[in-house]
Amino acid sequence: MSQVDIAEAKAKLQELLEIALNGEEVVITKDSHPVVKLVPVPDQAPQKRPRAQFGSMKDLIWVADDFDEPLTEEFKEYIG
Repeated sequence: MSQVDIAEAKAKLQELLEIALNGEEVVITKDSHPVVKLVPVPDQAPQKRPRAQFGSMKDLIWVADDFDEPLTEEFKEYIG
């Protein structure tokens, strides 16, 4: 990690940007206190979603024992 005072950062901005773009953190200080960290913006390309893993919802989803039983007349009237 590079640390530079704000006055030096003004003079070497292009150089500091290159350092940050190459993966090194650059911290800019004011009165010896860190105030800003230069880091590259993450790639804006759409991220692929990870595929669901078989069994990953175990114990989170359940199916009632009677889920496939015929509907009651009361319910049939309700959805009617």
